[in-house]
Amino acid sequence: MRTLAPWGFGNLQKDMERLFDRMGMAAEWDLPAMRTLGEFAPTLDFAENKDAFVVRVEIPGIDPQDITVSLENQMLGIKGEKRHEKEEKDERYYRMERAYGAFARTVRLPAAVDGSKVTAAFKNGLLTVTLPKAPGTKGSTIPVKAE
Repeated sequence: MRTLAPWGFGNLQKDMERLFDRMGMAAEWDLPAMRTLGEFAPTLDFAENKDAFVVRVEIPGIDPQDITVSLENQMLGIKGEKRHEKEEKDERYYRMERAYGAFARTVRLPAAVDGSKVTAAFKNGLLTVTLPKAPGTKGSTIPVKAE
């Protein structure tokens, strides 16, 4: 794709998805809506296994004390602020691409979770939130007996 559009349309899809998310019109294939608030929007992955939902958020360069994780009404909220580094008076920037500022991400969970067992770990700029499913939402396999 890069050879067809070398001028950088690669981020156009992400930008359009962010725009639709902000307007509350998440695409049909994004079942758990992921909303963004603020200029800085860290990327996240939302996965599910048989026992839990797992959300991984890339937030390099942020202090773990500046992150707040909350759970309310099947909505996972992640808020924080990536602070701008103190500028040196003698430095002159030719290019600044790193984003800074406050952010808030909200993920609607597709099923109930056990809030008392939710964990959040931060390592090497990656926040991992594990949300164990509530006992009734795990489902069960029913054996079929031949008669």
